Amino acid sequence: MPVIASRRYTHGIASIHALTIDGVPRQALSEGQFDWIGLAEPQAEEMQLLAAQFGLHPLAVEDALNPQQLPKVEVYKNHLFIVARTASMDAGEAISYGQTALFLGKDFIITVRFGSNRAHHELRQRLEIDSERLTEGTDFVAHAILDFIVDGYQPLIDRLEESVQTMEDRAIHSFPEQSTIRRIFRLRRQLRRFERIVGPMEEVCERLSATDLPYIDESAHVWFRDVLDHMRRTHARMRGLKETLASIVETASLLEAHRQGEMTRKLAAWAAILAVPTAIAGIYGMNFDFMPELRWQYGYPLVLGVIGAICGGLWIRFRRIHWL
Repeated sequence: MPVIASRRYTHGIASIHALTIDGVPRQALSEGQFDWIGLAEPQAEEMQLLAAQFGLHPLAVEDALNPQQLPKVEVYKNHLFIVARTASMDAGEAISYGQTALFLGKDFIITVRFGSNRAHHELRQRLEIDSERLTEGTDFVAHAILDFIVDGYQPLIDRLEESVQTMEDRAIHSFPEQSTIRRIFRLRRQLRRFERIVGPMEEVCERLSATDLPYIDESAHVWFRDVLDHMRRTHARMRGLKETLASIVETASLLEAHRQGEMTRKLAAWAAILAVPTAIAGIYGMNFDFMPELRWQYGYPLVLGVIGAICGGLWIRFRRIHWL
């Protein structure tokens, strides 16, 4: 049995509880006692023994062994079943997901982790320092675990915001390269997937904070409301990132269209200026005998002067309308 930690708490004081998983139904504990069992990636056979020992519902056990569940809260006869999803980002900006399932009973809480690198060891140590809070029971531990999971979203959002801000600043100065555009769409796809996790997680926190559920004391609602507040801020930041990513390409396209428009106007202005000498030179190159001022000695400099005057006038005109 991959038991990471097993503790029995008596009035908030921890003791090492050597739990034997043998499938024998467990005796109820006395008032002020509860067990906290932490498991990591158990096998189905091991979970069946644990289910028989703690009276866990088979559907909840099945969901706990499936690491692709969406966050949810289910009420069963002798326990509350909560599914939460963890998320972290590697060096390549890929988001990896894990799952933590909680079986919350009157005198026990069992956590089953899959795919999460953030163990609950430090969290357990922090909670055991404040033994007075642990006397509130298993619902306080459930709040602490959910708060720990939701806080794990913040470094991920921080890194995404930093990357998106950098891309946004660059897009103002130049149109994004193909690699940047691919990165933008990759991040948008990851955020859409993350939103499918964050949305149900927010619903879980809202239900725990506002609904009367077994094994959740009414006084614990304020703690779950704090987790809900963190979850809502995370969701809002994520929506802001999605909107920013969507606007980066649009803004860059508008700026690029403006730059191309300026370039087109400049080319059109120079083409109009160059069309004057081209047209006059074309007329005088048609080899007719009778051409205006063709035999006059000042005809050639006069034509050049006319060309220069017209071109100069056009250049001044285009400068005034900011085409050049």
